[in-house]
This record gives sequence, structure tokens and C-alpha cells, in this order.
Amino acid sequence: FVVSDRKMKTYRAIGFFLLFVISYGSSENSSTSRGCGLDLLPQYVYLCDLDAIWGIVVEAVAGAGVLTTLLLMLILLVRLPFIKDKEKKSPLGMHFLFLFGTLGLFGLTFAFIIQEDEMVCSTRRFLWGVIFALCFSCLLAQAWRLRRLVRHGKSPSGWHLAGVAICLMLVQVIIATEWLILTVVRDNKLACSYEPMDFAMALIYVMFLMVFTMGFSLFTLCGKFKKWKKNGVCLIITLFFSILIWVAWMTMYLFGNAELKRRDKWSDPTLAIALVTSGWVFVIFHAIPEVHCTILPSQQENTPNYFDTSQPRMRETAFEEDIQLPRSYMENKAFSMDEHNAALRTAGFRNGSLGSRPSAPFRSNVYQPTEMAVVLNGGTIPTAPPSYTGRHLW
Repeated sequence: FVVSDRKMKTYRAIGFFLLFVISYGSSENSSTSRGCGLDLLPQYVYLCDLDAIWGIVVEAVAGAGVLTTLLLMLILLVRLPFIKDKEKKSPLGMHFLFLFGTLGLFGLTFAFIIQEDEMVCSTRRFLWGVIFALCFSCLLAQAWRLRRLVRHGKSPSGWHLAGVAICLMLVQVIIATEWLILTVVRDNKLACSYEPMDFAMALIYVMFLMVFTMGFSLFTLCGKFKKWKKNGVCLIITLFFSILIWVAWMTMYLFGNAELKRRDKWSDPTLAIALVTSGWVFVIFHAIPEVHCTILPSQQENTPNYFDTSQPRMRETAFEEDIQLPRSYMENKAFSMDEHNAALRTAGFRNGSLGSRPSAPFRSNVYQPTEMAVVLNGGTIPTAPPSYTGRHLW
């Protein structure tokens, strides 16, 4: 009986332990979001929360954008030694800057999916305008390049294009830095305590770049070098959709969320969706066409098109003036022409009453005696001069 009592106590202890573990696990599962693990920090809940599906969707789309941008950069790096055309090789530095900015847009999206804290809010406020300023500065440099190519057929140097893009971006870096210093350091405010209007006012320079680039890109359609106008059309489409996206997210962020009384819940999704959409517009309508145009072999523009009637005709001149013919050919031609003229004079003398008749085309390249030459030579076939080789010389 003593052994059985010990066994019963052991079984009861094991049962109580299992019940404690199960109850603890159920309490943890009830406190965590559906689809997330037990050890996930609450800050990153929206990355896996199935109840807030917007975070997972935006995360997947942003991840696909990161992979696509990295693939485009890898293609440019691999094809870089094989690009020989100067007009295509000069803007490669600018293209890499633009792809780096687009990669930054997709990466910044994750900062709006996770919950905010002081570090996250500072990153959002600083990088939003700087990354967009880099992208639109590269688009403005691209518009300048296409304008020169369409009008003069020559592109600015790669250092000038990349330098213009970096200098234009540095203006927004100064603006964002001053905004953070004035609000966080001087006024001792929290980085997350800012109004949506303040966030929009700090992006005035970026909006100016966007609108100015849109207007300047229209001039890329005016010029005599038509093959670069396709790039100008892609640039205009990119800027057009970018302006639409900015109007939509600013309207929703400043007014729409407050009117719907969802300002606290919809502010981060609005900004995250704006980042992802802008990044994909840059990739589809600008990055992919430019990479394809860069790695595509250039066509020979100097090849004459014989079917184009608008091109000037070639100079019509005597054959012997431009080509130095062999001496033997010239002697054979002179011999055959003398024979032909003699035959015509004799025929005209004997058949003077019949008038002149049209003669058949005379083949001067091959010496072939005619019946008239045989009659004039007394019935014997004349021989060719020593210089005549007896074969077709032309």
C-alpha cells in the first residue's frame, strides 16, 4: 500500500504540472496576436498579425520591391564592362543613385509597419523627405540629360549628372536636420509628437522638385534625335503617377483620416502604402525601361537607308573617275570600242540608203568578234590584243 500511495502522489504532481503548462500557454496565446509567435515583441506585431492584414500585405509588396531593385542593380553591375556606348555609360552613376533611393523607399516602409517609438519616429521624419528628394533629383538630372540628347545628341558627363542629383538632395537633408533640431532638441518635444501638417510642411522642397521636374521633362519631347523621346515619355509617365500618389496620400493623411475619425489607426497605413506605391511606380515606369535601354546594344545610326527617299542621293559620276581600273581592262575596252565604231562606220557606208539602224548593246567587257568584224577582216577571226586575257575582267 505504501508503494501505491507514492505512485498516486507522483501521478498527481505530474498532472498538476501539465495543467499549469497548458494554462500558461493558453494565457500567452490569448495575449499575443493571431499569427505571431510567443517571443515576438509587441512593437513588431503588425508584421505578422492576421487580424491587421494590411501590415502583411504591405510587407510582402515591399519585400518584392526590394528583391526587384537589387536584381536591377545586379544586372547593371554585370553588364557594366560590356557597355561601350558613351551616351549610355555616362548616366550609370545616376541610375545607381536612383535605384538606391528606390531601395530606401521600400526599406522605409517597414518603419511605418512597426509601432512607433522615439528612434522610429526620428527615422521616419528624417528619411521620408531625404529619400524622395534623392529620387526626384535623379529624375530631374535624367530630364536634363534627355533634353541635351534630344536637341544635340550628346549627354552631360556622368560626374555632372550624379553631382546635380546629390547637391539637390543635400538641400532636403539640411531641411530635415533643422526640423528635428528645432522640434526635438531645442523645444524638448518627443520625436513622435508632431502634427500631420508639420510633416507635410517639411516636404515643400520635395514637392517643388517633383513639380519642376514634371514641367522640365515636357521639353524632352522637342528635338531632332527621336530615339531618345521614348525615354522622355517614360519619365513623364513616372512623374505623372507620382504626383497623383502624392495628392492622394496627402489628402488622406491631412484631412481624410480626421474626417473618418481614424487618424490614429490609419495614419501609418496611409504613409506605408504611399511609399510602396511610389517605389513600384519608379521601378516599373523608369528603372526597368532605363536598365533595358542601357544594356540593349546600340543601333548603327550612320548606316544609310536606301529605301528612305528623304536622304540625299549619291553623286552620279563617270565610273572611271572614282575607281582606278587596271590598265589591261582599259586597253581591252579601248580595243573593243574601236572595233565597234569601225563596224558601225562600214555598215553605215554600205547601207547608207537604208539609213541608220539601232545597234544591239555592245558587251565591252568580253571580247567576242561579231559577223561584221569577220567580214571586214577578210573572213578570218581577228585575235585579241596581247593584253587581253580572254576572261571576264569586271
